[in-house]
Amino acid sequence: MNIETTLHQIDELKTEFDRYRKNDSYRVRDALAIEYTYESDRIEGNTLTLMETELVVNQGVTIAGKPLKDHLEAINHAHAIGFVNEVVKNKVDFKEAVLLDIRQLILRSINDQYAGKYRDVPVTISGTTYVPPQPYLIKKEIEDYFLFYEEQKEQLHPFIMAAELHERLVTIHPFVDGNGRTARLIMNLELLRNGYPIAILKGGNDDRQVYYNTLQTAQVNGNKQPFIGLVADVVKQALVKYLELLRG
Repeated sequence: MNIETTLHQIDELKTEFDRYRKNDSYRVRDALAIEYTYESDRIEGNTLTLMETELVVNQGVTIAGKPLKDHLEAINHAHAIGFVNEVVKNKVDFKEAVLLDIRQLILRSINDQYAGKYRDVPVTISGTTYVPPQPYLIKKEIEDYFLFYEEQKEQLHPFIMAAELHERLVTIHPFVDGNGRTARLIMNLELLRNGYPIAILKGGNDDRQVYYNTLQTAQVNGNKQPFIGLVADVVKQALVKYLELLRG
């Protein structure tokens, strides 16, 4: 990835996006939020379609033949996006309490025992040789995570910081469940905080495999460039898509 070229492309799109921002509407934002909920849950194996996700979240419909857990994941994720938007709107600093609140919302009524709490058991990640830190190390890892953010948030380009926050959180893997969804929400919290639209990592089989492979490359080989490049692609796609909607 040519980082300078990528930065230039994203900055040009962002400048145009800012010019069209007056045409923004809640309908556009809601449509993208539903798509984001669908894709983020899909990465984790949720079986609801995009239309079913919209029906569950916005109309309270129960989809026959689909697990209760899939319904709760969609509803919870939508609530978590709403919380993220409120954090951005009210200019609340990204602190540990915000991280835990997001995680609590994601697992509400699904795993209340661990909702909003760090794991106290060792975990493994299916499909990778990477082993997350032991439970007794998590507190220090999280402290370092937020120290990095405070030291670098005004230095790094927003999309790079968003990618770093995502990768670093799933590498710590501080929760028993919901690490991926939480990390993707934190990524978008940082993007929204800097005036970008929601960036959507796709949940199709090929897209999911690329996503996991780039994360594994960062975690096992220490090479973050493929993952940062992936985030750059979805940020550019989000800007292009949103601009098309706003121009129309």
